[in-house]
Amino acid sequence: MKPKTMNINTTQTINSDLQQSTSIGGQPKIKETIIQLLSNLANPKEINQYMKRFVNAGQAHFAVIKVGGAVLENDLDNLCSSLAFLERIGLFPIVVHGAGSQLNKRLESEGIKSEFLEGQRVTSAEVLKVAKKTFIQQNLALANGLQAMGVKTASITTGVFHATISSKTELGYVGEVNSIDLEPVQAAIKSGAIPILSSLAESDTGQLLNINADIATNQLAIAIKPYKIIFLTDTGGLLNQDDNIISSVNLVTDYDNLMKQDWLHGGMKLKIKQIAEILEQLPATASVSITKPLHLSKELFTHKGSGTLIRKGESILSFDSIEDIDKTLLTELMEKSFNKILDKDYFEKTTIRKAYITQCYRAAAIITVENGISYLDKFVVADAAKGEGLGKTLWNKLRKENPTLYWRCQSDNTINGFYFSQSDGCFKTGQWNIFWYGLNDFKQITDCVEYAKNKIPTLNK
Repeated sequence: MKPKTMNINTTQTINSDLQQSTSIGGQPKIKETIIQLLSNLANPKEINQYMKRFVNAGQAHFAVIKVGGAVLENDLDNLCSSLAFLERIGLFPIVVHGAGSQLNKRLESEGIKSEFLEGQRVTSAEVLKVAKKTFIQQNLALANGLQAMGVKTASITTGVFHATISSKTELGYVGEVNSIDLEPVQAAIKSGAIPILSSLAESDTGQLLNINADIATNQLAIAIKPYKIIFLTDTGGLLNQDDNIISSVNLVTDYDNLMKQDWLHGGMKLKIKQIAEILEQLPATASVSITKPLHLSKELFTHKGSGTLIRKGESILSFDSIEDIDKTLLTELMEKSFNKILDKDYFEKTTIRKAYITQCYRAAAIITVENGISYLDKFVVADAAKGEGLGKTLWNKLRKENPTLYWRCQSDNTINGFYFSQSDGCFKTGQWNIFWYGLNDFKQITDCVEYAKNKIPTLNK
């Protein structure tokens, strides 16, 4: 049975349902009901895949979420709804918040001068005093919002981050994190509470120090090694030159080119550089998402996502001959992904023009030549790699190198929506959808459709 189709405001509707079920004195919805609500975002298979990944990561290693001051100020309701949503299905993110915009306003109202040096706030004793009050206030605002929805929280304003005063003495009371005490965080999660951390640190002598919230998040992530690192922003993702969200970034293949772009401003370049440095120190399964609070569930539980997903990624290897490919690994990838058996003589009877395979054999595309035109014989992404953007990176490479292409896909395959968006045309036979791009000659298209329609499958039950 297909999931119920929802309108564009599905996530808003779910958040609204959650608020009603938790804030008007009613009993919180049970886990199964929340998962049913999730089915409005994606098909059950996707949801189960992500739930399994998150649960397997361990309760204290699910996610670190960084919330900026602008989100706390302008989008608190959606933030609380999305965090409550996660708590209802047994997921406890560790939240680190900033309060830059609120601190700016408070300092201005009190007539205290505030300066920045290389993106960091110069923190005098006077500024630090106001910063402490502001951080506590914003921490409690988030905690109170969640508690109103029946979510247990633990406000942790100090005691996690330990630091030394910055070597740049002109910054004043700004800290450089040198150690992290995870005991308060772990104790909070063990008690069933969402920990909410302020980006304040202490020195060995007990001196309070200001630290950048992004830096605090990064250092916490390195210590915890979570499955997900999430930055919640008002833009909802990394924007390209047309102000459209870049859905995924594979650092191995995209980083150098991305950092050369004039449209990527300095602050975002610094963030991407920091993200790259973090992911280098984390397991290959770790990833960073940039999204809006409203779209958090969609980003976490669907392959399509909602914001920008950044991963360390894998190199894409190109092969001109079957002989150079690890046939055992490729066979395993195809059989597990399609849940079918590959013909034993597939590699003997298939003459490839080009094969594109990721370094760890988690995604592959096999191109042959039929009717004198490139034919996509296989396109496969491992279940564990879906939602990482790996498939899209692979697709972009093969499309760049193959100006004309045709292929077929079973009519009930969930990838059809993507293929429709990438093709110039489609012919439906009932069992198959036959796609093509770059073809304009009617006779060519007819011949391609006829070949694809009658091609004998090489993966069978």
